[in-house]
Amino acid sequence: MIDRSTLRTAGLALAAVVSLSLLALAQRDDRDGAGSAADSGRNIAGEFDYYTLVMSWSPTHCSTDEGERDAQQCGRRDGRRYAFVLHGLWPQYETGYPESCRIKMRPYVPQDVIDGMLDIMPNSRLVIHEYRTHGTCSGLDPKGYYEASRRLFEKVKIPSRFRNPFESQFVTPDDFVSELIDANDGLTADMVAVTCGGPGNRLRDVRVCFTRSGEFRACGSNEEQGRLCRAARLHVPPVRSTKSGPIESEERRLVRPSQPTAGPKVIEAPRPRN
Repeated sequence: MIDRSTLRTAGLALAAVVSLSLLALAQRDDRDGAGSAADSGRNIAGEFDYYTLVMSWSPTHCSTDEGERDAQQCGRRDGRRYAFVLHGLWPQYETGYPESCRIKMRPYVPQDVIDGMLDIMPNSRLVIHEYRTHGTCSGLDPKGYYEASRRLFEKVKIPSRFRNPFESQFVTPDDFVSELIDANDGLTADMVAVTCGGPGNRLRDVRVCFTRSGEFRACGSNEEQGRLCRAARLHVPPVRSTKSGPIESEERRLVRPSQPTAGPKVIEAPRPRN
């Protein structure tokens, strides 16, 4: 007759074998999954159809809980205001997209590359994340990827009223795209998409599609406008400054509680031209 001690020892041994088998299976499945993607010609560094340049509207990001914790972009003490900032440059397939592609070297972003992007991409962690997730699929090293990102970001001309607005604005997605097209030779409606969300359907980002050589081109199915923003009207929050210090404290002291400060103006989009 087998005693309890023997049964317990056998049970523990069996559990250990099962645990090791499951771990090995999980690791094998992960490798097999990546292999199948490679075999089908997808998720391979440098193999994609076009780029999507994603430009985020910073005031919307800074109004979220995540933005409140983002001191580098939203809690600055130097008075710097951000409107559109670079979120990323995404390699895309006509349908779907690659991400986190395997490359020969560790996807390390040097500090000088990070520092060189902070004027248009003011979050160090985002610079690192975007290269690891999207840049690795471009076939470029971090320096080359961010040189391409800056070049395309600077190629898109932003309509003047969205460069540094101090008032809330409301505009339809179609009107916003029309103004962007007017400001950029060669850009057409099928090359642009707008995303929105949150309270009042706030503008989140604008996506502009490019060929691999950096020319405007029609977007694929990833940028289907009806999926990204169905709102009839966008709320474009004003830029904001979080500068603090003696001057700000003095200004607050001079404003009496009985004298309410004026709220931001609201600017409606101009009526469409006939």
